[in-house]
Amino acid sequence: MALHYYESLPQHPNGMRFTVFDANGDMLATNEYFSIGGGFVVNERTQLAHGENVYYRTTKPDSPAAGDTTPADKSSGSTSATETVQMDERTQQDLVTASLPFRTGNDLVQLCNHESLSIAEVVFLNELQWRSREEVISAAYRIWNVMDDSIKRGCLSTSVKLPGRLNVNRRAPRLYQNLMRGFYSPPDQDMLSGPHNSAISDGTAAPFTRPSILETSLTMMQRNELNGVFRKKQRSRRPHLPHLDYLSVYAIAVNEENAAGGRVVTAPTNGAAGVIPAVLKYYLEFLSEDPSRDILEFLFTASAIGMLYKRGASISAAEMGCQGEVGVACSMSAAAFTAVMGGTPAQVENAGEIGMEHNLGLTCDPVDGLVQIPCIERNALGAVKAVTAAQLALQGDGSHRVSLDQVIETMRQTGQDMMSKYKETSQGGLAVNVPVC
Repeated sequence: MALHYYESLPQHPNGMRFTVFDANGDMLATNEYFSIGGGFVVNERTQLAHGENVYYRTTKPDSPAAGDTTPADKSSGSTSATETVQMDERTQQDLVTASLPFRTGNDLVQLCNHESLSIAEVVFLNELQWRSREEVISAAYRIWNVMDDSIKRGCLSTSVKLPGRLNVNRRAPRLYQNLMRGFYSPPDQDMLSGPHNSAISDGTAAPFTRPSILETSLTMMQRNELNGVFRKKQRSRRPHLPHLDYLSVYAIAVNEENAAGGRVVTAPTNGAAGVIPAVLKYYLEFLSEDPSRDILEFLFTASAIGMLYKRGASISAAEMGCQGEVGVACSMSAAAFTAVMGGTPAQVENAGEIGMEHNLGLTCDPVDGLVQIPCIERNALGAVKAVTAAQLALQGDGSHRVSLDQVIETMRQTGQDMMSKYKETSQGGLAVNVPVC
């Protein structure tokens, strides 16, 4: 295997060329495959043009795959009977079209308004073109169960370190334990690790002991100027903001599992796998009155927004930088959170736009090529930002100056203009400024 670190194939940065040679070194066949994000692997035959329906692709069973230089063996026939049946079944599946097709965010909102449907209902009806009602619902619940399990395993892990040379500590278990202890410090522990007064504070401030005048450069006149202006704060409680802490610990738990090789859901990618589970888990635990329905509403809404990015730009950090991963996950989560909170399709579209607008230009610069620094924390911030974006959208009526379609196109252009060293190559940014050893 030959690795070309500073070269890439023209179709996509994440490409691999397979070539077969005979004993004399003559090439027998070659083909190229590309990992385009979200678990999708394509070649020239199956890759989709910009804006193409993600469920449709043309196939020509009687011709060799594009890029395959292997001469046809006429004596043995083109394909076996089994292969022909499988190809026909896949062709029929691919030729099925959505009952309520949409290409842009504007199309989607207009479709919802015209049919008096939510975004989740549009996606659900489209999925019924391929699967039964029970299969669609069961598959959605299975996805959520995997997400939820990755949160649980991350929070309850007994491992101390993540694999790799960075020697990164797992933080989710400790964060989760701190949350379970409540807001007050337990006896014999301070807010982080060391011992302190074992009595639970009653909220009164401890006496403030000033250092000797000889130990400071401030004059008495300067100190007198401060009197009565600022309140001396004494932190007597744990620095917990439940809204933020739970979102953060859920996202960190998932991405630590990903960094350790655990099972996660590509939502939309592995590097951004913590945002959607964190926001959905937070909603189910603290706000939901009907979890079964809300899971479906959330996941189907998020998937609709993800489709728009997949068709209009990319969800690959190798093409877009991290704006195409955590940025897209934040946008999907913001839209979905707005939906389950009762937002209109226009408010959902607005939330998705806000979630991406403030991730534009986000680079992908993993230290040592590992999805740990800054990726794990970035998912936590993406989850918090998603809920904030939803809150902003819910305070409005859905009308806004910048549309989701405009911000998707802006993300695409920004990704094209971004230098390659900031797109998953670990050749710039934090990757070159943080020592590995």
